[in-house]
Amino acid sequence: MSKISKLFKGSSSSSSSSSSSSKSKHHRSRGGPSPQEAIHRLRETEEMLTKKQQYLEKRIEQEITIAKKHGTKNKRAALQALKRKKRLEQQLTQIDGTLSTIEFQREALENSHTNTEVLKNMGFAAKAMKNAHQNMDIDKIDDLMQDITEQQDVAQEISEAISRPFGETFDEDELLAELEELEQEDLENSMKSMGGLPSVPNSKLPSSRPSNRATTKKRVEEEDDMRMLSSWAI
Repeated sequence: MSKISKLFKGSSSSSSSSSSSSKSKHHRSRGGPSPQEAIHRLRETEEMLTKKQQYLEKRIEQEITIAKKHGTKNKRAALQALKRKKRLEQQLTQIDGTLSTIEFQREALENSHTNTEVLKNMGFAAKAMKNAHQNMDIDKIDDLMQDITEQQDVAQEISEAISRPFGETFDEDELLAELEELEQEDLENSMKSMGGLPSVPNSKLPSSRPSNRATTKKRVEEEDDMRMLSSWAI
């Protein structure tokens, strides 16, 4: 009796495990495949269809060769070869359309997956920025900046106070005027010791250069003498 109960227990446990596995599979199918899995499967399908394309192209070339071989000698065999070529070409056209659709779907999935990853990273960065600003108070920051400005003003005042000269201050314009008076007085004293400046003559001094009119007249006379000498030489 105990063996029978054990048997029933084992069958019940195996059935429960199989039901749980089927439930997990069902749950997984409900969730749907991930974008990476779908992209991978689409790529596998593209590779399979591409190989089928290559096979059909070779078959078409073979049928064309058969049709050329028989030609007018065996029209029936040539026509059968051409019919097979037409059917293969139709399959090739269908595969081209299917490949275009799959390629478009794969590119759309890749773009959506990229956009999803970008959005995830942007959300992660936004959370990090929020955590960084969580302990910051705008009012405290304004107070801190105001304190910094006040301390800069205090430092500027201290620098100006340190650089300010000590002792009595004098007017520089007054000192320059006094210096000019001293120089003028010294010049007058030196002139008196030399007996004063010599008197300037009233008569006009003769010009050391001849007038332009006399120079021009002399040049004309020299040119006339040269012309006369040249005429005599002739």
